[in-house]
Amino acid sequence: MDTRSEFSSRFGFLMAAAGSAVGLGNIWGFPTQTAENGGGAFVLVYLFLTFVLAYPVLMAELLIGRHGRTHIMGSLNKISHSEASRKASIVISIYALVVVSLILSFYSIVAGWMLTSFLDPVARLMGLDNAATWLTNFSLERNLLAGLSFLILTVWVINRGVKDGIEAWSSRLMPMMIVIIIGLIAYVLTLDGAMEGLRVYLTPDFSRVFDPDLVISALGQTFFSLSLGVGTMMIYGSYVSRKENMIKLGAYVAVLDTSIAVLAGLLIIPAMYVAQHNGVSIYAADGALLSGDTLVFSVLPQLFASLGSAEIPLSLFFFALLSIAALTSSISMLEVPVAYVSENSNFHASRHRASYLLALIVAAMVIVILFNFESLFGLVIAFTTQISQPLIGILFCLYAGWIWHRNSVLEELAQGNPEVANSLFWRVWPNYIRFVCPVLLGLVYWQSLS
Repeated sequence: MDTRSEFSSRFGFLMAAAGSAVGLGNIWGFPTQTAENGGGAFVLVYLFLTFVLAYPVLMAELLIGRHGRTHIMGSLNKISHSEASRKASIVISIYALVVVSLILSFYSIVAGWMLTSFLDPVARLMGLDNAATWLTNFSLERNLLAGLSFLILTVWVINRGVKDGIEAWSSRLMPMMIVIIIGLIAYVLTLDGAMEGLRVYLTPDFSRVFDPDLVISALGQTFFSLSLGVGTMMIYGSYVSRKENMIKLGAYVAVLDTSIAVLAGLLIIPAMYVAQHNGVSIYAADGALLSGDTLVFSVLPQLFASLGSAEIPLSLFFFALLSIAALTSSISMLEVPVAYVSENSNFHASRHRASYLLALIVAAMVIVILFNFESLFGLVIAFTTQISQPLIGILFCLYAGWIWHRNSVLEELAQGNPEVANSLFWRVWPNYIRFVCPVLLGLVYWQSLS
């Protein structure tokens, strides 16, 4: 395993891991969840859960991955010391592989919408009005072509490998994305109505922070946003050099992800209220958010259209931002099953062959969902992000806290951080991941099912 690919630099890992975390979950999902769940109250609970529950689980995944230096099943098996835990690792790994494939299937559909919305102003600039109309009209044909095209783009990056594919493209796309989002925030905040949105976003209603539905939504969002509970961070951890300080790297990823989620909210929520100021309906009479999952495709284009000559450049930059965010996440999702198939001796498959085979499986899922959109799309999202990711996260906690021997955990942490035995992290994290995280995650999970 010593010849296995690694990220070539700390910056490369951070851009790749943050790119996985900073995807549509932040720029599409987080603002929508915030708008649906009380604005500032949701933000407060989200931030709390990110550092109280999500960061410890993130560290568990990264550490198990670097220790195992292989696919999910291999890494879990390496820390298992009984026949029962080895058999359980097989079931958990297969479950995670199914879940991440399902996530990639609905993600490809949404990312396809991003691509068509990005191409729409390009078509209009070229005078291709019929093509622009086709790109923006919701249809089975458009959704199939766009979703499958995005999946092909994801395969192209994955086939280039860890350094030349995942790391290289994440390192290019992430800085570009941050520049675009900051520029859009600066512009939107100058528009009428933006300050009302900013107030809603930054002022929590403390009476709602203990609302069980809000907490469940926030927990699902933290896991989806940080790519937890499906093995993505475990795989990325397996590509990290043993010279790196994993505690710092994990903290950097959590902070970077959360910061961009907050930035996304600073863009989308004020933009919603600018749109409302310009006559676009956002909320129904009962206070429920209109559009929901398609918020950015209904409200924001109407906002851009009301801004005259600024419409086309704003649309272009905004949907370029979303397309970049989608790609940096999708490549991390496909990497999970690709690593499993290509590194498992039972399959005898090269990386390229594995990526094509798995892309075909995900493509089949995309087609099934699109042909049964009304019944399956929301169901797949709920099953993967609200039910499966937190459950798998609990199981990863149990492996890190109860199955992996404590001395072996310390040895892994000490690589790249020789003084870790005397750190606050080591005094707190082992028992926290063993007792606190499973209990708290279990309580929230039980509430979500009741």
